[in-house]
Amino acid sequence: MNDQSPPLYRIPEQGKIAGVCAGLAERFSLEVWLVRIVALSALLLTGIFSFVLLMYVVGWVLLDKKPREEPMHRPDVKSKVWQAGESPRNAFRDVNSRFRSLELRLQQMERHVTSDAYSLRREIDNLK
Repeated sequence: MNDQSPPLYRIPEQGKIAGVCAGLAERFSLEVWLVRIVALSALLLTGIFSFVLLMYVVGWVLLDKKPREEPMHRPDVKSKVWQAGESPRNAFRDVNSRFRSLELRLQQMERHVTSDAYSLRREIDNLK
C-alpha cells in the first residue's frame, strides 16, 4: 500500500494571517473554516493559550510556502461534509459535461473524415 499523504505547507494565498490553517486543512483534506474554528477554540477556550499561539508561530516560521502549480482541473470529491472538495453531484455533472463536449468534437471529426471533401483532398495530396 503506497498511499503517500501530501506534504505539509503553509498557503498564504488562502490564509487569513500566514496560511498555517489553510496548509493543515489541505494536508488533512478538511475545510479551512473547520480548522480555523478548532484553532481559535483551542486558543480561546483552553488554558493553553500561549502553547497554541506558539505552535502557530512555529508553523509560520518552519513551514515552507506551498509552491505554485499549474492549474489542472482534477475534481477533488469529498465523501464527508467537513472535507474539502466539491460534492459528488457537482463533480459528476462536471465530468459528464466534459464527456459530452468531447463526444461532440469526436462526432464533428468523424463527419469531416468520412466526408467526400476529405477523401478528395486526400487523393489530391497523394498525387503530389
